Amino acid sequence: MSSSPLSRPTSETRLSLSHITAQNETNLLGTVHGGVIMTLVDSAAGVVAARHSGGPAVTASMDEMVFLVPVRVGDVVHFSAQVNWTGRSSMEVGVRITADRWDAVGPQVHVASAYLVFVAVDEAGQPRAVPQVVPVTDEDRRRLREAEIRRSHRLARRAAIIASRQEDQSQADQERAGEGR
Repeated sequence: MSSSPLSRPTSETRLSLSHITAQNETNLLGTVHGGVIMTLVDSAAGVVAARHSGGPAVTASMDEMVFLVPVRVGDVVHFSAQVNWTGRSSMEVGVRITADRWDAVGPQVHVASAYLVFVAVDEAGQPRAVPQVVPVTDEDRRRLREAEIRRSHRLARRAAIIASRQEDQSQADQERAGEGR
């Protein structure tokens, strides 16, 4: 693996992927399983993360994903992915999902958006440094600002969960100490 640059523009590793949905990907209502869409989102985002970081990257989390419209058999689903933010070893990749019919000319419909966090790893599976993302356009800068907001929310949620668990443990310890009297 060659050494990675210190920074990389978002445009350098963007990816577009299209997939024609099939009958075997649907539920009883004839709509595509959300898990199928999520798998394709993770795959597209994983390619972008690996390209940006110059090597393997693993999914650390996926933020909430809200499906706006159903995807049906015969829809062509399009996934557009790019790195929005980078930390020391982690990256947020945004994926916009749209769909249109395979047999008709018409506008693409926004299906969903997803934000995933990846961590670049070395051969031993340990985190490794990633190039910093360089936002070039106003859209890139907006995505970076919003990614920083999502990151602060993820960190705050994690801290709140840890504090809650510590409080529960403290209460359990106090109850056990009271039983021993």
